[in-house]
Parts: sequence; C-alpha cells; structure tokens
Amino acid sequence: MTRPFPLYHARGSHRELGRQHGAQCREQLRHFLDYLGVTLKLARPEMHRRALRFLALFELHAPHLVEEIHGLAEGAGVPVADALAVQVRGEMAALPAEACTTFVIKAGGTAEGAILIGQNSDMDPEIEDVGYVLHLEPAGKPALLMWTFGGQIGYHGVNAAGVAHFANALGGGPAWKLALPHYPVKRMMLETRSFAEVIALLSRAPVCSSGNYVLGDGAGRIADIELTAEGFAAIEDPAEGFIAHSNHFLCQPHACAANDAVSVPDSFPRLQRMRALLAGRFGAISVDDMKRFLADHEGQPTSICRHPHSGPDHPSVSARGKTAASLIAEPARGLLHVCRGNPCAGRFETYRLRSTS
Repeated sequence: MTRPFPLYHARGSHRELGRQHGAQCREQLRHFLDYLGVTLKLARPEMHRRALRFLALFELHAPHLVEEIHGLAEGAGVPVADALAVQVRGEMAALPAEACTTFVIKAGGTAEGAILIGQNSDMDPEIEDVGYVLHLEPAGKPALLMWTFGGQIGYHGVNAAGVAHFANALGGGPAWKLALPHYPVKRMMLETRSFAEVIALLSRAPVCSSGNYVLGDGAGRIADIELTAEGFAAIEDPAEGFIAHSNHFLCQPHACAANDAVSVPDSFPRLQRMRALLAGRFGAISVDDMKRFLADHEGQPTSICRHPHSGPDHPSVSARGKTAASLIAEPARGLLHVCRGNPCAGRFETYRLRSTS
C-alpha cells in the first residue's frame, strides 16, 4: 500500500499563491526539471531558451499566471525560466506524453444524484514521486482543488463553483504551432464559474497541440471538448447520460482513419470497456463503482488500470507508462478522491475544498 500524495495549501494574490506553492513543492519541482531534461534530451540552458519562447504568450493570454510563476520561482528558489519550463513541459519538444481514460456522468446516472467526473492519469512512473494535491484559494476567485506535479500551476481538478475538468492526450490532429501549452488553460478553466465561461475561454485562448477534456459544472451540465491548435469540437448533453474518452478523436473532422492510425492502439478497447462499465451501472453509479472501474484490468497490461509492459513504446506513452494517479471528483460536494499509483493496489484518499460555494 503506497502512501498518499501530500496536500499543499496556498491562498492570497497570485504572487502569494506562487510563493507558498513553490516553498512547499521545491523538491518535486527540481526533480521534475531533472526528469524533463532527461526525457526531452535538453540541457538546462536549452530548456530555458525554449521555455522563454512561450513567455510572451503567457503575458498576453494569462498575465496573472505570469505573476504566479514569478512567485513560484521565488518560493522554490529557482530561476524564473525553471518555473516557466515546468508549465510548458513536453511542448518544449512538441512531445505528448500521456495515455489516459476519462469519464463524466450526469446527475441522473449516479447513486447520489450528482455529477461524477474523473480519470486515470497514465504516465511514466517518475511522475508519481513528484505528484501532490494542491488546494488554492485565489483572492476574488473560486477556491480550487487539483492533482498536479512538479510545480505545475494548472492540471486536473474541481473548483468551488462546481466546475471540474479532467483530460487526456489525443493521437494525430492538426499540426503543432507556437501557442499556449495546455497547462495554463487547464488552470484558467478552474477559474471559471460555468460551462459558458469555459467555452468563452477556449474560444479565445489558442493552444499549441491537441488534447481532450471532460467537463462538468455547477448547473449539472456535462460535455466533452476536443481542443486543437485549430479550435475545438464539443460533445454536449449526450443521450446516454455519460461521456467516456480515451486517446483518439471522436468528433469530426479529426475522427478519421489517419488520426486513428497514429493513436495509441489500446485507446480503442479502453474506451469500449469504460463505456460498457458505465452503461451497466447507469442510474446507480457510485464512487465505489468508479473506484472499481478505474482498477479494471480487461486488456491488461494496457487496460484502464495501466501497468508497464514489454511491448514497444508509443509517442503517447512509453512501455514503462502506468497509472500514476486515479482521480474521482464529486463537484457538488467539493470532494476529490485520489489514489496514488495504480488503483488496483492502492487506496483512495479524500480531499475537500475549504469552500464549496
């Protein structure tokens, strides 16, 4: 049984959030930078040069987060370019590095009559050791709770307005371009108060690569957004009452044979399996059900609960890849249930927002 992820708190202005966060995650941030240097094959000066190419985009589209990144550098005792590099991550080499399975269920499909949303986050095993849960209370904005790692100020989670999002990589799609990484956009999504505000954000914030998001908001609305460098497509108000997604496109025009061919092959059976599990319990799905579904081993080792295997690497996830964290949110209750590592072997800890209004 592994120990749970640590919980870090920060509150105040964005500069103060960054300082407090950086002081607590100093070791994880430095280890993550070392990991990025090895996996991206970049020496630190080159990493700085590439990260700083994105700075003007952060200043244009997310100036408040630039303040927070400066605070992060101050708190962690690292150069600003280091604190920026962890927000850019694989985009410094235009390299996706995740193969995850996400879900969102409407209130009518759950035992408690409220949205459930979450995912398995499948990555290289090193990520597990730099991960933590971060509770932020930004001045004048909703409190938020997210699982993140290595100093990233934007990742998957839920806020006090009931907005929640979880995400996975996509195979193929439009060509990479210099724009915002997904991570500041993930954070700004958790600063919104409704699905409409999320859509407005995604309409104005350009991203450099493709990624998928399952969404829920405090009004009970659920959706899925396939976000690319050319815009986004949405799945809204599904007749089934739930949405599952893995690592291939489901929306036109990018759901096509060419993109399917470059998607991680196990994406297709994982999606089919999660859909079958959700449909089989729809109307009574509980948090405990989702814990079982996320620990499912059909198709192992590249199952919903992912384990390392002896097969070839794929651009989306290496053969060493595993479930680094399993996440289930109850937005209406301000709860985030998190298992460190594979949920088949670990236990979920429950983290609670201080404010749920």
